[in-house]
Amino acid sequence: MSTSVKSAPPPTGVEDRPAVTPRPAPRGGWRRALRRDWQLYSLAVLPLLFFLVFRYLPMIGNVIAFRRFEPGGSMFGEDWVGLRYVRMFLSDPTFWQVFRNTLWLGGLTLVFCFPIPIVLALLLNEVRRRSLKRFVQSVSYLPHFLSIVIVAGLTLQMLATDGPVNHALAWLGHDEIRFIQEPGWFRTIYVGSEIWQTAGWGTILYLAALTTIDEDLYEAARIDGANRWQQIWHVTLPGIRPTMITLLILNVGTFMAVGFEKVLLLYNPLTYPTADVISTYVYRTGVESNSFSYAAAIGLFEAVIGLVLITSANTLSRRTVGTSLW
Repeated sequence: MSTSVKSAPPPTGVEDRPAVTPRPAPRGGWRRALRRDWQLYSLAVLPLLFFLVFRYLPMIGNVIAFRRFEPGGSMFGEDWVGLRYVRMFLSDPTFWQVFRNTLWLGGLTLVFCFPIPIVLALLLNEVRRRSLKRFVQSVSYLPHFLSIVIVAGLTLQMLATDGPVNHALAWLGHDEIRFIQEPGWFRTIYVGSEIWQTAGWGTILYLAALTTIDEDLYEAARIDGANRWQQIWHVTLPGIRPTMITLLILNVGTFMAVGFEKVLLLYNPLTYPTADVISTYVYRTGVESNSFSYAAAIGLFEAVIGLVLITSANTLSRRTVGTSLW
């Protein structure tokens, strides 16, 4: 007697399903996104127009660095002179003095103004009383909202010959110091006013970066026996390192563009040996002396140096720490 065995149906698992080929992205996706979110994209119109009108279109005027420009003549210069103006400022000893002053002020500003907001943010992060923390933040933020004219005016009044600082020195038995007229004091005055004006505002990004650090990392560090200084060094600073690197690259990119307005308001002919920088020299040469082609050549040289600095800093940062702007 034979029994018939019914064969089992084939399994219908995932392995037997036909392979699904990914659908290619539809064309014109950006157009649909633009139609869908046009209100959001419209917010970028004014910033784009600002950069187009005040940043990119003026670049066309750099052509006068290679042409002889005369006021009242052609907007792009009269005759092609090639690198004549470049050779002129490269052989001008006054330019090299101005170039050294720019390096000094830019270097001192970078060395002192970059790390102080980091230190202030770390100190504020350790404050446990919210009222005290808010008070310190408000006081440190306030100078940022003052115009450069007010900051320069306060600085000049405080350091004047009959100002409060010299009155305090006389009360202590010291002779008065001519801070504003002495070339040796200008760099200290400039960097000090820059720290006072920008240190508090610079802490905002670092305080925001500190809030993104996982609290479990601090708990693990405390379990391992790390004290507060060790937690800052091994947890806090690595947590805000991307922000630090990004701001450092941006500061290096503006290394040569020392604050034109503040220098112009604080310096005088007596302090030219240490206070005159490329931007103020370009202003006096181009606007006051009507040497627009010569000033344009110097300005183009400054812009090229800034481009090289920010590109080099970005490449070095990407290869060493893996963080960069692009």
